[in-house]
Amino acid sequence: MEREGIFAGDDPFVIARRWLDEAGEAEINDPNAMALASADADGMPNVRMVLLKEIAADGFVFYTNYGSAKGRELDARPMAAGVLHWKSLRRQLRIRGHVAREEGQKADEYFASRSLKSRLGAWASEQSRPLASRTALLAKVARVTAREGTNPPRPSFWGGFKITPIEIEFWADGAFRLHDRFVWRRRAAGEAWEILRLNP
Repeated sequence: MEREGIFAGDDPFVIARRWLDEAGEAEINDPNAMALASADADGMPNVRMVLLKEIAADGFVFYTNYGSAKGRELDARPMAAGVLHWKSLRRQLRIRGHVAREEGQKADEYFASRSLKSRLGAWASEQSRPLASRTALLAKVARVTAREGTNPPRPSFWGGFKITPIEIEFWADGAFRLHDRFVWRRRAAGEAWEILRLNP
């Protein structure tokens, strides 16, 4: 199958990293912003923006509070879909796959790399839960700051999720809406990819 230019290569993770790097040079804000879709216990879909922090050799990693709506949904139904859309490059990347927590040293290292205020905020926020007022939140931040100091460790309720895809689709805008689309598909992680060109 003829694939060249921006679609060149057989490893979709390598192509995805290249696209993200190019977006980093072109997008004004948050080139790693990804719309993440999950489903609740009733199967009702939910979507929100997260920041993709790593495209590993086998998956896509982001971080969150495990007690948040998305954290609870992903723990209960460990499947998700995501899309990154780069308007300036007129490209889109879609993923679908299975989800597992990304904990341990990698999560600890990422948490330690965040600003102190972000780390203290992670400790203070009961993400997605009802909040009485902003004043109450700021008071909790002050209590956490007094308790945890200037080098707080990663809380046990905060960490990463990795999406291990069974499908990765690359889309690029084409003249007359004849867009270029290629998809890498497999039935399970570790299996060989099937690569297809799709109609626009």
